[in-house]
Amino acid sequence: MPPLHALAIFAAGIAAGGINTLVGSGTLITFPILLAFGYAPVTANVSNTIGLVPGSVAGAIGYRRELAGQRARAIRFATASTIGGIVGAVLLLSLPASAFKDIVPAFIIVALVLIVLQPRLARALDGWRARQARAREGEHTGPTSLLAVFASGVYGGYFGAAQGIMLLAILGLSLPDEHLQRINALKVVLAGLVNLVAGIIFIFAAHVAWLPALLIAVGSIIGGIVAARWGRRLPAPALRAVIVVVGITAVIRLI
Repeated sequence: MPPLHALAIFAAGIAAGGINTLVGSGTLITFPILLAFGYAPVTANVSNTIGLVPGSVAGAIGYRRELAGQRARAIRFATASTIGGIVGAVLLLSLPASAFKDIVPAFIIVALVLIVLQPRLARALDGWRARQARAREGEHTGPTSLLAVFASGVYGGYFGAAQGIMLLAILGLSLPDEHLQRINALKVVLAGLVNLVAGIIFIFAAHVAWLPALLIAVGSIIGGIVAARWGRRLPAPALRAVIVVVGITAVIRLI
Protein backbone atom coordinates (compact mmCIF):
# COMPACT_ATOMS: atom_id res chain seq x y z
CA MET A 1 0.00 0.00 0.00
CA PRO A 2 1.42 3.43 -0.94
CA PRO A 3 2.25 5.61 2.10
CA LEU A 4 -0.18 8.34 1.01
CA HIS A 5 -3.01 5.81 0.84
CA ALA A 6 -2.15 4.54 4.30
CA LEU A 7 -2.08 8.08 5.67
CA ALA A 8 -5.43 8.91 4.08
CA ILE A 9 -7.08 5.77 5.52
CA PHE A 10 -5.60 6.50 8.96
CA ALA A 11 -6.89 10.09 8.84
CA ALA A 12 -10.29 8.86 7.71
CA GLY A 13 -10.30 6.49 10.68
CA ILE A 14 -9.69 9.41 13.06
CA ALA A 15 -12.53 11.39 11.49
CA ALA A 16 -14.90 8.40 11.49
CA GLY A 17 -14.14 7.52 15.12
CA GLY A 18 -14.90 11.07 16.18
CA ILE A 19 -18.03 11.37 14.07
CA ASN A 20 -19.39 8.04 15.32
CA THR A 21 -18.94 9.17 18.91
CA LEU A 22 -20.59 12.52 18.29
CA VAL A 23 -23.38 11.61 15.89
CA GLY A 24 -23.02 8.32 14.07
CA SER A 25 -22.18 8.38 10.38
CA GLY A 26 -18.43 7.75 10.30
CA THR A 27 -18.83 5.01 7.70
CA LEU A 28 -19.56 7.75 5.17
CA ILE A 29 -15.96 8.87 5.65
CA THR A 30 -14.03 5.58 5.68
CA PHE A 31 -16.13 3.55 3.21
CA PRO A 32 -15.70 5.98 0.27
CA ILE A 33 -11.95 6.20 0.95
CA LEU A 34 -11.60 2.43 0.67
CA LEU A 35 -13.68 2.42 -2.50
CA ALA A 36 -11.51 5.16 -3.98
CA PHE A 37 -8.40 3.07 -3.36
CA GLY A 38 -9.79 0.13 -5.30
CA TYR A 39 -11.28 -2.16 -2.66
CA ALA A 40 -14.42 -4.07 -3.64
CA PRO A 41 -17.58 -2.72 -1.95
CA VAL A 42 -18.21 -5.75 0.27
CA THR A 43 -14.54 -6.01 1.28
CA ALA A 44 -14.50 -2.28 2.02
CA ASN A 45 -17.62 -2.56 4.17
CA VAL A 46 -16.35 -5.62 6.07
CA SER A 47 -12.93 -4.08 6.75
CA ASN A 48 -14.49 -0.77 7.73
CA THR A 49 -16.87 -2.44 10.20
CA ILE A 50 -14.03 -4.27 11.94
CA GLY A 51 -11.84 -1.18 11.99
CA LEU A 52 -14.46 1.02 13.66
CA VAL A 53 -15.04 -1.28 16.66
CA PRO A 54 -12.11 0.05 18.77
CA GLY A 55 -13.27 3.62 18.20
CA SER A 56 -16.68 2.75 19.65
CA VAL A 57 -14.99 1.25 22.71
CA ALA A 58 -12.94 4.42 23.17
CA GLY A 59 -16.05 6.57 22.79
CA ALA A 60 -17.99 4.49 25.32
CA ILE A 61 -15.15 4.81 27.84
CA GLY A 62 -15.16 8.56 27.27
CA TYR A 63 -18.91 8.64 28.01
CA ARG A 64 -18.72 6.38 31.08
CA ARG A 65 -20.14 9.07 33.37
CA GLU A 66 -23.19 9.51 31.13
CA LEU A 67 -23.64 5.72 31.07
CA ALA A 68 -23.86 5.49 34.87
CA GLY A 69 -27.25 4.24 36.03
CA GLN A 70 -28.31 2.94 32.60
CA ARG A 71 -27.35 -0.71 33.06
CA ALA A 72 -30.85 -2.23 32.98
CA ARG A 73 -32.03 -0.37 29.88
CA ALA A 74 -28.65 -0.87 28.21
CA ILE A 75 -28.96 -4.64 28.59
CA ARG A 76 -32.44 -4.65 27.06
CA PHE A 77 -31.46 -2.51 24.11
CA ALA A 78 -28.10 -4.25 23.70
CA THR A 79 -29.82 -7.60 23.31
CA ALA A 80 -31.98 -6.24 20.49
CA SER A 81 -29.00 -4.52 18.83
CA THR A 82 -26.82 -7.63 19.04
CA ILE A 83 -29.42 -9.91 17.47
CA GLY A 84 -30.07 -7.32 14.75
CA GLY A 85 -26.35 -6.96 14.04
CA ILE A 86 -26.00 -10.73 13.61
CA VAL A 87 -28.95 -10.82 11.20
CA GLY A 88 -27.54 -7.90 9.18
CA ALA A 89 -24.07 -9.46 8.93
CA VAL A 90 -25.54 -12.79 7.81
CA LEU A 91 -27.61 -10.99 5.17
CA LEU A 92 -24.49 -9.22 3.88
CA LEU A 93 -22.65 -12.52 3.49
CA SER A 94 -25.65 -14.43 2.14
CA LEU A 95 -26.82 -12.01 -0.52
CA PRO A 96 -24.72 -11.68 -3.69
CA ALA A 97 -22.12 -8.91 -3.81
CA SER A 98 -24.03 -7.34 -6.69
CA ALA A 99 -27.02 -6.89 -4.39
CA PHE A 100 -24.88 -4.97 -1.90
CA LYS A 101 -23.56 -2.73 -4.67
CA ASP A 102 -27.13 -2.05 -5.86
CA ILE A 103 -28.61 -1.49 -2.38
CA VAL A 104 -25.89 0.56 -0.71
CA PRO A 105 -26.32 3.75 -2.81
CA ALA A 106 -29.93 3.90 -1.59
CA PHE A 107 -28.75 3.35 2.00
CA ILE A 108 -26.22 6.16 1.65
CA ILE A 109 -28.84 8.53 0.22
CA VAL A 110 -31.18 7.75 3.13
CA ALA A 111 -28.29 8.31 5.54
CA LEU A 112 -27.47 11.67 3.95
CA VAL A 113 -31.11 12.75 4.18
CA LEU A 114 -31.11 11.85 7.87
CA ILE A 115 -27.92 13.85 8.40
CA VAL A 116 -29.32 16.91 6.60
CA LEU A 117 -32.59 16.66 8.55
CA GLN A 118 -30.86 16.05 11.87
CA PRO A 119 -31.53 19.57 13.27
CA ARG A 120 -35.26 19.15 12.53
CA LEU A 121 -35.20 15.67 14.08
CA ALA A 122 -33.54 17.12 17.17
CA ARG A 123 -36.20 19.84 17.46
CA ALA A 124 -38.95 17.27 16.98
CA LEU A 125 -37.42 15.12 19.72
CA ASP A 126 -37.18 18.13 22.03
CA GLY A 127 -40.87 18.82 21.48
CA TRP A 128 -41.72 15.19 22.12
CA ARG A 129 -39.72 15.20 25.35
CA ALA A 130 -41.50 18.33 26.54
CA ARG A 131 -44.94 16.85 25.83
CA GLN A 132 -44.04 13.57 27.51
CA ALA A 133 -42.60 15.36 30.52
CA ARG A 134 -45.85 17.30 30.93
CA ALA A 135 -47.80 14.07 30.65
CA ARG A 136 -45.36 12.30 33.03
CA GLU A 137 -45.14 9.30 30.79
CA GLY A 138 -41.58 8.37 31.80
CA GLU A 139 -39.68 5.69 29.94
CA HIS A 140 -41.00 3.79 26.91
CA THR A 141 -38.87 0.70 26.34
CA GLY A 142 -41.55 -1.75 25.33
CA PRO A 143 -41.73 -4.08 22.32
CA THR A 144 -42.01 -1.28 19.76
CA SER A 145 -38.81 0.40 20.95
CA LEU A 146 -36.95 -2.90 21.10
CA LEU A 147 -38.14 -3.82 17.61
CA ALA A 148 -36.96 -0.46 16.28
CA VAL A 149 -33.54 -0.94 17.90
CA PHE A 150 -33.40 -4.46 16.41
CA ALA A 151 -34.16 -3.04 12.94
CA SER A 152 -31.41 -0.44 13.31
CA GLY A 153 -29.08 -3.31 14.28
CA VAL A 154 -29.96 -5.22 11.11
CA TYR A 155 -29.18 -2.10 9.10
CA GLY A 156 -25.94 -1.58 11.01
CA GLY A 157 -24.80 -5.17 10.53
CA TYR A 158 -25.46 -4.94 6.80
CA PHE A 159 -23.99 -1.48 6.16
CA GLY A 160 -24.32 0.96 9.03
CA ALA A 161 -23.90 4.52 7.75
CA ALA A 162 -25.99 6.84 9.96
CA GLN A 163 -27.02 3.97 12.23
CA GLY A 164 -26.19 6.31 15.11
CA ILE A 165 -28.63 8.94 13.88
CA MET A 166 -31.36 6.32 13.66
CA LEU A 167 -30.57 5.18 17.20
CA LEU A 168 -30.65 8.75 18.51
CA ALA A 169 -34.14 9.19 17.08
CA ILE A 170 -35.36 5.83 18.44
CA LEU A 171 -33.85 6.33 21.89
CA GLY A 172 -35.03 9.93 22.06
CA LEU A 173 -38.62 8.79 21.55
CA SER A 174 -38.18 5.85 23.94
CA LEU A 175 -36.54 7.89 26.72
CA PRO A 176 -38.33 11.26 26.53
CA ASP A 177 -37.19 12.45 29.97
CA GLU A 178 -33.54 11.53 29.53
CA HIS A 179 -30.73 14.01 28.81
CA LEU A 180 -29.49 13.93 25.23
CA GLN A 181 -25.86 13.31 26.26
CA ARG A 182 -26.92 10.20 28.19
CA ILE A 183 -28.90 9.04 25.16
CA ASN A 184 -25.87 9.65 22.97
CA ALA A 185 -23.69 7.61 25.33
CA LEU A 186 -26.13 4.69 25.07
CA LYS A 187 -26.15 5.10 21.29
CA VAL A 188 -22.34 4.74 21.17
CA VAL A 189 -22.55 1.46 23.08
CA LEU A 190 -25.36 0.00 20.94
CA ALA A 191 -23.76 0.94 17.60
CA GLY A 192 -20.43 -0.39 18.82
CA LEU A 193 -22.03 -3.72 19.76
CA VAL A 194 -23.53 -4.06 16.29
CA ASN A 195 -20.14 -3.46 14.71
CA LEU A 196 -18.52 -5.90 17.15
CA VAL A 197 -20.83 -8.86 16.51
CA ALA A 198 -20.85 -8.19 12.76
CA GLY A 199 -17.06 -7.86 12.81
CA ILE A 200 -16.61 -11.20 14.59
CA ILE A 201 -18.74 -12.90 11.92
CA PHE A 202 -16.80 -11.17 9.15
CA ILE A 203 -13.45 -12.27 10.58
CA PHE A 204 -14.41 -15.93 10.19
CA ALA A 205 -16.62 -15.78 7.11
CA ALA A 206 -15.52 -12.91 4.87
CA HIS A 207 -12.48 -11.52 3.12
CA VAL A 208 -10.94 -8.77 5.27
CA ALA A 209 -8.37 -6.23 4.10
CA TRP A 210 -6.43 -6.29 7.36
CA LEU A 211 -4.04 -3.37 6.82
CA PRO A 212 -6.84 -0.85 6.10
CA ALA A 213 -8.85 -2.32 8.99
CA LEU A 214 -5.87 -1.82 11.32
CA LEU A 215 -5.27 1.74 10.14
CA ILE A 216 -8.95 2.58 10.64
CA ALA A 217 -8.91 0.91 14.06
CA VAL A 218 -5.96 2.94 15.35
CA GLY A 219 -7.36 6.14 13.87
CA SER A 220 -10.85 5.51 15.25
CA ILE A 221 -9.48 5.07 18.78
CA ILE A 222 -7.87 8.50 18.55
CA GLY A 223 -11.01 10.02 17.07
CA GLY A 224 -13.25 8.43 19.70
CA ILE A 225 -11.13 9.70 22.58
CA VAL A 226 -10.86 13.22 21.16
CA ALA A 227 -14.58 13.43 20.36
CA ALA A 228 -15.64 12.24 23.80
CA ARG A 229 -13.49 14.93 25.43
CA TRP A 230 -13.63 17.91 23.11
CA GLY A 231 -15.68 17.05 20.06
CA ARG A 232 -18.89 18.66 21.27
CA ARG A 233 -17.26 22.02 20.48
CA LEU A 234 -17.22 21.32 16.71
CA PRO A 235 -19.82 23.26 14.71
CA ALA A 236 -22.51 20.79 13.68
CA PRO A 237 -23.28 22.43 10.29
CA ALA A 238 -19.65 22.09 9.18
CA LEU A 239 -19.54 18.46 10.28
CA ARG A 240 -22.74 17.65 8.40
CA ALA A 241 -21.45 19.40 5.27
CA VAL A 242 -18.30 17.27 5.19
CA ILE A 243 -20.28 14.07 5.65
CA VAL A 244 -22.74 15.00 2.90
CA VAL A 245 -19.95 15.78 0.42
CA VAL A 246 -18.18 12.49 1.19
CA GLY A 247 -21.45 10.57 1.01
CA ILE A 248 -22.35 12.00 -2.39
CA THR A 249 -18.87 11.05 -3.59
CA ALA A 250 -19.48 7.48 -2.41
CA VAL A 251 -22.82 7.29 -4.26
CA ILE A 252 -21.21 8.54 -7.48
CA ARG A 253 -18.36 6.05 -7.03
CA LEU A 254 -20.75 3.11 -6.56
CA ILE A 255 -23.04 4.07 -9.43
